[in-house]
Amino acid sequence: MQVEDSAGRDGRRHPHTAALLGAQLLFNVGFYAVVPFLAIVLTDSFALGGTAVGLVLGVRTFTQQGLFLVGGTLADRFGARTIILLGCGVRTAGFLGLAGSLWTPSPQLWLFIIGTVLTGLGGALFSPGLNTLIAAAESRRGTAAGRATLFAWLGVTGELGAIVGPLAGSALLGWGFEVVAASGAVFFVGIGGFLWWVLPPAAAPEPCPGDSCRVRAWALRDRRFAGFAALHAVDLLAYNQLYLTLPLELRRVDGGSALVGAMFAWASVLTLALQLPLARWGARVGPRVALSVGYSAGASGFAVLAVSAAAGPGHSPALHAVAAAVTLLMIGQLLANPTALSLVPRLAGARPTGSYYGLLATCGGTMVLLGNLIAGALFGPDQQPSVWTWTFLAVLPAMSAVLVPRILRH
Repeated sequence: MQVEDSAGRDGRRHPHTAALLGAQLLFNVGFYAVVPFLAIVLTDSFALGGTAVGLVLGVRTFTQQGLFLVGGTLADRFGARTIILLGCGVRTAGFLGLAGSLWTPSPQLWLFIIGTVLTGLGGALFSPGLNTLIAAAESRRGTAAGRATLFAWLGVTGELGAIVGPLAGSALLGWGFEVVAASGAVFFVGIGGFLWWVLPPAAAPEPCPGDSCRVRAWALRDRRFAGFAALHAVDLLAYNQLYLTLPLELRRVDGGSALVGAMFAWASVLTLALQLPLARWGARVGPRVALSVGYSAGASGFAVLAVSAAAGPGHSPALHAVAAAVTLLMIGQLLANPTALSLVPRLAGARPTGSYYGLLATCGGTMVLLGNLIAGALFGPDQQPSVWTWTFLAVLPAMSAVLVPRILRH
């Protein structure tokens, strides 16, 4: 990958591309060193039941995804660099809240919940700003047929962080979760200092377009993009099934949880091995074909599970069907996600892109919340995914595969 010099073609200082990708790597290392252990702490230290644990973690996720639009809009108004640094500060405060909830004589649930919400808010500020700078760096690279976009590289570096982070957290967990969370806070202070140094203020976008200096969510005024964001939201819903329906299915097949870890390891292997080749293929065929194939692959994965559930003994998909489904889901996500992110500047035109990236993520978070509720309502009497659950999850990306190319045609 060719790294952009800090002095771009237009003579202004720009952040190194490697610095932007490194920021994603470091951010994911810090995030995944702490967040995967939240459920354990809520169960062991606060004695919460499964429903309450799911509610707390759901609030954290929805805070992050739901407020992406706010983070993106603020990035348009005040500059991506400022909002990225603010995101680092907010996530530092969140991790300190998590640690502080266990430093008191008795664990304080209210402080833990505030900490989880702040961790989500930090991500809602950081990610849209980073996407804005990545999009600007991508435009400076120019176009080259068959070259993987920087958003594909962002996926690879982010996945590396998602692998390293839990290992670092596990190594510290023996000293207590409060040490893990406090270490994460210190790590994010370091990330903030690193980004303050490598992201020059001149790299920030214009604070406001034309004669308007008010905070505007420009994407909400763009009906075409709003329709695209709503249809693309099924991509995040499909990916989120790695955390909801598929672990339940694997536990039913295996009778334990060993295969769940193997599933995530396989997903990481697919990401590292296929992200760049698939992104290069997507760049060659264009966004309409890449997105349609990506959504279709996700729909096919759920269709495999639906057919297997309908035909298999006890209406339960076999292990090979789950493995095939995970592979298809990951191929679909690796094609659709970087393609959609790289498409945002084209759809935004001359408008600032922060709110566009924010709306894309907010639609995804809303779809996950609503889609998971419907998928859960379609579980069978044994409270496990049913043939109707898989059918519902297959229909949504199939619809997007048909409709999104039509939106992009105009």
